[in-house]
Amino acid sequence: MRIHDKLKQLGIELPPVATPAAAYVPFVQTGKLVFLSGHLAKKDGKVWVGQLGKDVTTAQGKEAARAVAIDLLGTLQAASGDLSKVKRIVKLMSLVNSTPDFTEQHLVTNGCSELLGELFGPAGAHARSAFGVAQIPMGACVEIELIAELE
Repeated sequence: MRIHDKLKQLGIELPPVATPAAAYVPFVQTGKLVFLSGHLAKKDGKVWVGQLGKDVTTAQGKEAARAVAIDLLGTLQAASGDLSKVKRIVKLMSLVNSTPDFTEQHLVTNGCSELLGELFGPAGAHARSAFGVAQIPMGACVEIELIAELE
């Protein structure tokens, strides 16, 4: 099944590329690799604000990371011209706005990883880092960046 068919089956509509909020570009391609800038979690079109371990649960954080995956896919579509050109998801880096005692950043990040795996199959299996950080721009609960290889 094609990626677009899987997205449709899941009821996912890809958003357009967001306008950068600072001095950077949404993606850069070098050779066959495309590097996507960090995307903030959004809910109802606004930054999903909160801190894991304080006012956001692990389950909510996982949902936020899944929302980031959808935004990343919109940017990846713009970068590649067509998601069918994605040969492999190479790496994710996830930043989770969390209290010092919160230790489930890896579970939060699964929200993004699992969706990519569902859509791309074995090509969606990726290397990954998940960090707990004291704060993320605009108070977002999760930020994720992605590296992909194109055909």
